[in-house]
This record gives sequence, structure tokens and C-alpha cells, in this order.
Amino acid sequence: MDSNIEETRFLIITGMSGAGKTQVIRTLEDLGFFCVDNFPPALIDKFVDMSRKSEGQIRRVALVIDIRGGLFFNDLFAALENLEMSGFAYQILFLEATDEVLVRRFKETRRRHPLAGEGSILEAIEQERRRLEDIRGRANWIIDTSMLTTRQLSKEIKDLFSEEGEAGKMIIHFVSFGYKWGVPMDADLLFDVRFLPNPHYVDSLKFLDGTTSEVRDYVFKWPLARKFIQKCHDFIGFLLPHYINEGKTQLTIAIGCTGGRHRSVAIVDYLAAQLSKEGFNVNTEHRDTKKENAGVDA
Repeated sequence: MDSNIEETRFLIITGMSGAGKTQVIRTLEDLGFFCVDNFPPALIDKFVDMSRKSEGQIRRVALVIDIRGGLFFNDLFAALENLEMSGFAYQILFLEATDEVLVRRFKETRRRHPLAGEGSILEAIEQERRRLEDIRGRANWIIDTSMLTTRQLSKEIKDLFSEEGEAGKMIIHFVSFGYKWGVPMDADLLFDVRFLPNPHYVDSLKFLDGTTSEVRDYVFKWPLARKFIQKCHDFIGFLLPHYINEGKTQLTIAIGCTGGRHRSVAIVDYLAAQLSKEGFNVNTEHRDTKKENAGVDA
């Protein structure tokens, strides 16, 4: 097999209009990817040939292919079959967001949805979601950007596709959250810690968060919390080798309390620190600590 085939990373980016593909392309360009937006699927074979002839100069490729291509988008599956038959490996990143978020983004930017005719934006989004159903099912990664800021999305892409992140290590993404603000949609594992004693009811701790030593000391002083954290750590440790063997590259572990300010934050930081010491590639996100009134029943 041609050595260039083995060395080239070929990434196809697709998904819902308004879900953040432009930001992803910008981040990948910063990582050294050769990026092309709104690429016609029928030209993939020619692009592959060009990559083969580049003598390793085009080593990381990202092509955005979505419904802006109109009828040309229908050529995508045939093009992917040709890649598979030729032995050229590819990966698919699919971006999505909730209908509500997509409608808001289109209204804020005053952009026209690619499928918008005489109907509403919501109708166009629903039609697009149906058309993308099959390719979504073939994706290696699915990222829901509904709750992500531009910076958070960029960080997630860097964690997935930076050179350091490609050394075969799974990325473990811990998220603390508050149930009152909704459960993270992309969680693989979910732990509810609302059964633990609540620092919210201690006046001196109420307006602090779980990153402070005062709250951490309160959360972990209870035998129930210490027993839970040990069992949780053991359970995650049991699962990780199996996920890695399966080929999973990213695992999102969400831990929730009522407001996402105290208990879940302290536990996420503890577990992340432990797994990091054990050599795992870990990052954390405290989703709701800055939410208005997050301290209420936290």
C-alpha cells in the first residue's frame, strides 16, 4: 500500500447548518489541516489522488461536505464507497445542535438556511435533519454544540485532532452540571450526586463553589461521599480499558447535583485529578458554576 495513504489523515466534516462547522475549520487550519469548505463529493477521488502525489506534504485533510452542495450532496455515499474500495481510510465528524438553538442562531445572524424556501426556518432544519440521518449514523464523532461556546468547541476539536491527542490515548472529558439547567446531551456516563449532603445549606459555603477548599472539605468529610467517590473511581477504572479496546477515542462523564455549583464540581475535580495521575488524558468543564442563581439549591 502507498505510504502516503497510511500517513494521510482524511477527515470529512458534515452536519447541521449553523452547528459550528466554520469554527471547526478555523481550528483545524490552526492545527495544520489542509481544509476545503463546501467540497463537492464527486471530486473526492481527484483530491485523494492529489494527496497521494503530494509526497507527504498534504498529510492532514479536512473537507466540509454538507447540504449546501444541493444535488451534489447525494454523491457522498458513492464517493465514500470508492474510498473504502481503494483502501483509503477516512473519518467523519458530525456537528449538530437542537432545533431551538439552530433557529436562534439563524435569526441572530440573519443568514438564510440552505434549504429555506417559502417555509419556516424550523421546517428547513427538520428537512435537513432527515436528509443527514444516514451520514450521522456513520460518523466517528458526533458533537452537539448547543451548549458550547466558540472557545469550548475549539478546545474540543483540539483535544480530538491535535498531534498530541492522536497518540492513541482516550480523552476523558468530565462535566459538572446542575439538573435544574438540564442534563448534558453528549454524556456517555452520568452520575447523580444529589443524595450527598448539600453545602448550599451552610451559610458560609452557599455562595462559594466546589473549586474552593472550603466546599471540597465539606463535601468529602462525609463517609457517604468518600465511599461513593471510591466506588465511582473503581467503576470508571473498570470500564476504561473496555472502551479503549472498542476504539472509543473520547468519553464524556457527567456528574450532576441540583445547581451544578458545589457537589458535582468538587467530585469532578477529584476524579479528574486521580485519573490524570494514572496517566489518562483528562479535561474538565464546570458547565453551570457561572449560571445566574446557580447557587440556589446547588
